[in-house]
Amino acid sequence: MDNQDVISTDVLIVGGGPAGLATAIELANNLKQNGQEKRIMLIEKGSSIGSHILSGAVIRPKVFQSLLTEEEFDGIPFDSKVSTDVTVKLGSGGQMELPFHPPYMNNEGNYIASLAEVCRYLAKIAEGKGVEIYTGFSVDDMLYDADGKVAGVKTKDTGVDHNGEKQKNYQAGTVVEADITILAEGTRGSLTKNVITRFNLDSGKNPQIYSLGVKEIWKVPEGNIEAGAVYHTFGYPLEDKSEFGGGFIYGLTDNRVALGLVVGLDYKDPSFDTHAAMQVWKTHPYVSKFLEGGSVVEFGAKTLPEGGWNSMPKYYEDNLMIVGDSAGFLTTARLKGVHLAIRSGICAARTAMSAFTKGDTTKETLAEYEERVNNSFIYKEMYPIRNMRAVMNDGMILGGLKMGIQLVTGGTCLFVPKTIADADETQTLSDYKGIPFAERFAGKLEWDKKITFDKVTGVFHSKAMHDEHQVPHLVVTNPEQFQSSNIEEYGMPVAAACPAEVYELHVDRKSGAKSLRLHAENCVHCKTCDIKSPNGGITWTTPYGGDGPEYNYM
Repeated sequence: MDNQDVISTDVLIVGGGPAGLATAIELANNLKQNGQEKRIMLIEKGSSIGSHILSGAVIRPKVFQSLLTEEEFDGIPFDSKVSTDVTVKLGSGGQMELPFHPPYMNNEGNYIASLAEVCRYLAKIAEGKGVEIYTGFSVDDMLYDADGKVAGVKTKDTGVDHNGEKQKNYQAGTVVEADITILAEGTRGSLTKNVITRFNLDSGKNPQIYSLGVKEIWKVPEGNIEAGAVYHTFGYPLEDKSEFGGGFIYGLTDNRVALGLVVGLDYKDPSFDTHAAMQVWKTHPYVSKFLEGGSVVEFGAKTLPEGGWNSMPKYYEDNLMIVGDSAGFLTTARLKGVHLAIRSGICAARTAMSAFTKGDTTKETLAEYEERVNNSFIYKEMYPIRNMRAVMNDGMILGGLKMGIQLVTGGTCLFVPKTIADADETQTLSDYKGIPFAERFAGKLEWDKKITFDKVTGVFHSKAMHDEHQVPHLVVTNPEQFQSSNIEEYGMPVAAACPAEVYELHVDRKSGAKSLRLHAENCVHCKTCDIKSPNGGITWTTPYGGDGPEYNYM
């Protein structure tokens, strides 16, 4: 057995996003108030805090007031207070600005921000309170004690070639033992998947379903858009019944625009391409006017957990809690999760404090985490719309009507269908009876490199980098089944679904044989492939620490 470093800590937080950082800050505050000293470690796989953070983001600021001092709150690097808030229905030939806001879309008092910037700020506050933050470390294994309870994690071995052979620079991963481990990995976390399966935490729950958000930041001429302007669109180009989503356009300071398209991954067309749909969306005159004369400066993509309250797993076990997107804390109607992530972190931190006071980190004590969540605004926001995403499978009109009924009845809705896992919603080439994506937008999928761009250009603007000598972090779970099912029956939908051209469907010129070519170095860590690939065809695992995108202001 390789010699491994072993580190012990009282609390280990995996992930440096808003949920993980809020947990660290709140716990540090609680420990100080109670005169206790505990070691708090936070491990982040990105090269720095914020490098893997992407969000819209329009943030509700009030939650920070219960986490930070007044002086700390005043220093939050919000970009602009929302000054204009418009919802627009787009059609292929025009648009209509709604004369009112859906009640769940009101952004009065909210702020546009770069969540990456906010997380960097929170990290400085956490470190000032004694929290140890280690960036550039990937975690790929949970540790369990002799009784099968969570005991910590192990970081990824490095210096291994693509065949799994140890090289001269091989270094075994570090074992980190912890009394309490808190998973804040973000959407579809690898460790979170592990513990949900091991402890059957999703028993009796609806399958979690997701959306993919593709985002760009542009530098534009003065006058194109005002800082603080918020525009949300629905409709074109998402006109198939199974395509749920919409676009956002936010005015930032310094003549910049943040814009993107968010699409539910439960669409049925195996050839649907969210990245291409966003490029088509940008050509609509209502959208393109904001970009005229400008240039793209940053690109990224991220998945969001959309299933809602009924799709959330049990988020605690012996010595374990799960926070933020990893647990599915997101208000589906608003597509807002930052404030919920922070509140979940606060609830988890207070539960950890209680556990240390009692000297008991078993699930019987950590069940207080669920109680705190249920007594917070998380429950008040999520429970009344618990069936929203399921009814939207009926399309924007009928689904919207059912959702309206839920808003009146507190979530009650007759004949509500259960959610179906996104991969299972994908239809085979022969079963899909709609018009394939490429046919629907024939003549509109040639990128002009002024307003519209291909995926490789997007990867360049994400600054994604990976050590190409390591074992690929994207695993074809069953190669034989992948060939016969994912490629032959489905046409390899992951090639279209991936926003970074990681998966290429290669066709041999002579034989016509189809095969997968993998470009793992392009990966922006959105995990769409792990979610959407039929039959669990692709498993996303963590690459070396520090690999992946290098987001600056996303």
